Amino acid sequence: MSSKLRRFEILLPRKFNDESEVPQKLLGLALSEIVDKFGAASFEPTAVEGFWWHEGILYVDALSRIVIDVEDIDENRQWMRDYKARWKEKLDQLDLWLVSYEIDVE
Repeated sequence: MSSKLRRFEILLPRKFNDESEVPQKLLGLALSEIVDKFGAASFEPTAVEGFWWHEGILYVDALSRIVIDVEDIDENRQWMRDYKARWKEKLDQLDLWLVSYEIDVE
């Protein structure tokens, strides 16, 4: 394992903007895409609540989190940016929250 690793966390909505449930199969596909690319991921299926304002409206989201730890290289960063763009469109979202940071694994 590389000594320089990066953790990515992405929050995926459990409901569409019209309040209908995102099918579990669709969330499973989002997770599978990451596992197929990197070989592993963690998934938190319980809802993380997100609160945010947009154009004067307070939105409350129920979200699931996918966490992956990968080698910290430009190729992986670009793949995750492309992943975010694909799933933002598939899930018809204004945005998806994707964060990353360096980690040390002991």
